[in-house]
Amino acid sequence: MPVIDARHLTAISETALLTLHQRATEAARPDGVIEDPMAITLRDSLGYDYARFGRTHQATALRALAFDAASRRYLQTHPRATVVALAEGLQTSFWRLDNGEMTWLSIDLEPVAQLRRDLLPASDRLALLAQSALDQSWMDRVDTADGVLITAEGLFQYLERDAVFDLIAACAGRFPGGQLIFDSVPRLLSVFSQRRGIRLSPHYTAPPMPFWFTADRYHELRAIPGVRAVYELDMPAARGTIVPRAAAVVYRSRWLRRFRAPTNVVEFG
Repeated sequence: MPVIDARHLTAISETALLTLHQRATEAARPDGVIEDPMAITLRDSLGYDYARFGRTHQATALRALAFDAASRRYLQTHPRATVVALAEGLQTSFWRLDNGEMTWLSIDLEPVAQLRRDLLPASDRLALLAQSALDQSWMDRVDTADGVLITAEGLFQYLERDAVFDLIAACAGRFPGGQLIFDSVPRLLSVFSQRRGIRLSPHYTAPPMPFWFTADRYHELRAIPGVRAVYELDMPAARGTIVPRAAAVVYRSRWLRRFRAPTNVVEFG
C-alpha cells in the first residue's frame, strides 16, 4: 500500500488514528490479545507521527474483541444480515468478521471515508457512506430483509446524551429484530474530560466526552419504545496478571455497577 498523509485529521476524526495505532500495536505483539494484520498494514500505510499519542494499551483491542464476539453471535443466527458500522473510523472489523454472506455499511465523515477508499480493499458486500452517523438518512440505505446489526464502537461518548438516546430510539423504531452494540465511559471520566480534556501525552489531548453511561442505568434504555432487552457483554480475556484480576473484581461486583462503563447490546423488539 502507498503511504498517505493523515495529518489532516483533527478533533474526533483524529481519534480514528489513535484507536488504529493502539489496536495495531497490540496485534503486532507476540503475546497480543488480538489478531489484526489488516490494522498493522493500514497503520503503516498512513503518514502520521503516532508517537504523539503516548503509551499504548490493550483496552482498545479488548473492546474490539467484545464487539467481535457479540457480532459473531448475531451473524450465527442472521448470516446474511446487514451490519451498519456507525462512525467506523479506521476499524478493520469487516475483515475479522467476514463470513462470506453478510453485507456491511460503513459510515463516517468524508476525511476518514476517503482514507478507507484509498487504502482498504474493496468488496461487493462492503459499501461506504460519507456522512454523520446523526444524519439518519443512512437508515434508508439499510436492507432489513435478513437482519440488522448496528455497531457504535468508540462513538457515543463524543455525543450529547439527547443525541445518543434519540438515535437509539430511531433505530429501535426502524429495525425491529435488530441489535445495537455500543460502549461508553464512566461519569467521572466524562466530567474530567469536559473540564481539561484527556491528556494522553505532552503532544495530544483527546476530545471531550460528554456522554457517559454505566451498568446501573439499563432501565433508561429499557424505557425506550421498541427496546426489547439490554445486557452487558463480558470482558474478553486480557493479557498479563493485573488487568484480568482487576477486571474480575469490577465485573463481579453489583456495587461497582455505578462505576463500570460496560459494552452493551441493545435488542430491538
